[in-house]
Amino acid sequence: MTRRSIGIIVNGVTGRMGYRQHLVRSLLAIRESGGVALPDGTTAWPHLVLVGRSETKLREIAERHGLDDWTTDLTAALARDDVQVYFDAQVTQQREKAIRQAIEAGKHIYTEKPLAEDTAAALDLARAARAAGVRTGVVQDKLFLPGLRKLKRLLDGGFFGQVLSVRGEFGYWVFEGDWQAAQRPSWNYRAEDGGGIVVDMFPHWHYVLAELFGEVRAVSATIATHVPRRVDEAGRSYQATADDAAYAVFELAGGVIAQLNSSWAVRVYRDELVEFQVDGTEGSAVAGLRRCRVQHRAVTPKPVWNPDLPVTEDFRSQWTEVPDNEDFDNGFKVQWEAFLRHVAVGEPFRWDFLAGARGVQLAELGLVSAREGRRVEVPELSL
Repeated sequence: MTRRSIGIIVNGVTGRMGYRQHLVRSLLAIRESGGVALPDGTTAWPHLVLVGRSETKLREIAERHGLDDWTTDLTAALARDDVQVYFDAQVTQQREKAIRQAIEAGKHIYTEKPLAEDTAAALDLARAARAAGVRTGVVQDKLFLPGLRKLKRLLDGGFFGQVLSVRGEFGYWVFEGDWQAAQRPSWNYRAEDGGGIVVDMFPHWHYVLAELFGEVRAVSATIATHVPRRVDEAGRSYQATADDAAYAVFELAGGVIAQLNSSWAVRVYRDELVEFQVDGTEGSAVAGLRRCRVQHRAVTPKPVWNPDLPVTEDFRSQWTEVPDNEDFDNGFKVQWEAFLRHVAVGEPFRWDFLAGARGVQLAELGLVSAREGRRVEVPELSL
């Protein structure tokens, strides 16, 4: 089988997401499996150019994985003729400048979300990329989770009848960093550094809701900074200036109402770190990262409210597990494969910069709603 090399700059590979999900579990996993099979019988083979600010960290990562192509000079990497794709997993504040460089260099671009710090900048990037004729993509990994793929199967099969509502819970307790190390970088809790759970999670909620249930037409949000002081990686106490929890109602096209809570200050009492309950006229489902359980109208019990007697029903046992029926690969890897096919042979890829801009818009308007204490309509974006 003929192997077609696709040079990929991986910028931000020393960070948590860039290293763990994109390098190890996606790009290196694709190489280990032999590359991405293409319709013409050839294989797309990722040639990786690691980019970051720390020469020491880059060298260590490269040596650990048997790679030898790395640099701290992004401009030089973008000037290479053997590189076709630029990928960005940096902090958001560094992303726009680097993506503009990649557009000017004529590279196809795949990036972590959010695409930019505000809607105007995101749209400008989308327009610039279109004018340059480069292909674009934004990571929307939740769509490829086993639990949500099972949920999509139920929707496609008409299981719910008319969908009425969606209720979602996401989050876990992120340690303050004093007596136990935090699980997330400290910049996540500083608004001046691009932190905040709204800018992190609302882009996710946009594509999940739009892809499965309908475009978001309005948002009402309340945000909070529940933990006001934290301790950073160097052991220094700092003021948390970014929101660490958001409670939102999204009104969707078609009348579906979605209520989603996002929090880094909540202790988990659910089966998975994120769960969505979907209720419809014919049935309901609860989907998480991997599992999905259902209860059809025909087998729905008839609970009776009586606070004077103890509950005797085991409500969880009344739901049925949705079978896998297929092998589920890592969601980040699956989307990487789709983007590489898009670059190599032009296969459709709808999660482009405009889709990313819509996620940025929802985060921006969610913050407006919280700041002004009102419902905010979400206008349609276009280029």
